[in-house]
Amino acid sequence: MRKIIHCDADCFFAAIEMRDDPSLRHRPMAVGGGADRRGVISTCNYEARRYGVRSAMASAYAKRLCPDLLIVPHRMEAYREASLTMRHVFYDFSDRVEPLSLDEAYLDVTDSDHCQGSATRMAEAIRERIRETLGITVSAGVAPNKFLAKVASDWRKPDGLFVVTPDQVADFVRTLPVTRVPGVGRATAQRLAELGVKTCGDLRAFDVFALSERFGAFGARLHHLSHGRDEREVTVSRRRKSLSVEHTFAQDLPDLPHCLGQIPGLLQSLGLRLRRVDGDYRVVKTFVKLKFDDFTATTLERAGTSINAAVYRGLCEEAFARGNRPVRLLGLGVRFVDLREDQAFFQLDLFE
Repeated sequence: MRKIIHCDADCFFAAIEMRDDPSLRHRPMAVGGGADRRGVISTCNYEARRYGVRSAMASAYAKRLCPDLLIVPHRMEAYREASLTMRHVFYDFSDRVEPLSLDEAYLDVTDSDHCQGSATRMAEAIRERIRETLGITVSAGVAPNKFLAKVASDWRKPDGLFVVTPDQVADFVRTLPVTRVPGVGRATAQRLAELGVKTCGDLRAFDVFALSERFGAFGARLHHLSHGRDEREVTVSRRRKSLSVEHTFAQDLPDLPHCLGQIPGLLQSLGLRLRRVDGDYRVVKTFVKLKFDDFTATTLERAGTSINAAVYRGLCEEAFARGNRPVRLLGLGVRFVDLREDQAFFQLDLFE
């Protein structure tokens, strides 16, 4: 039986800003791009969330929801420094740490002898250490697997700790709303609601074959999670699967020729980033991403190893045809296979 802790800093970027400038506390504030530059909210404090402000929201819309919202620019170096400090704390309790982002990580403490082997006490100690060292709060979840630990860390946010013991799994999952299941977004939740499914207990009425028929590969995962099963191990080393560059334009690109005109500059930026990637990766796909002026988005990818303007122009033309309207964001990218992995097999198109 595993002992997994999921740690997640509370409104991380905003917390660092409020720590460094106490005048920002107790007022709605966010970190992100300016509303006058078509920026996007990266994160916001809990005062702002009461107005409906959320991460990934357009800054202009956030200001309409909360006219008093203060948006401050990113200070990535400060966030990286704090993230590294947190990671050092995690490694003091376990060698098996899987960072998910700057402010979030899984820890497998099954074999850790800290706190007499108590995962709950380790989570408490980690939270206290980070509070003392960094002056910010971290919420944590403790459970027998990654799925439940992640759900648990969000259960008592902010500054909370929630534990799901092995003998509590069945009852906890049965009443768990499906909207709490990672991967269940608005569209999937709506489709499940149409089937009368609101909780994981409701989901158990459908066998794995019925769910797979309706939801594809995700259906099988839904079946396992609805029973509280998750066999994924904490992955100590994570290698990248893709690399991309993108740009949000101050003024929408009105048509396809204007989009195509942006490709050389973006391709140059992508090339510079690719030069810093080590030789154990091989490009196997190229892709473009477009976000239109109505905030709908599309991504089009194609197998191949060629990285040149002609490839991206062709992808851009096809992707633009899906919306055929002004574009606010354009991105170019590649997907990799990692030649270090034992299973790094791939197949290109026959005529590539």
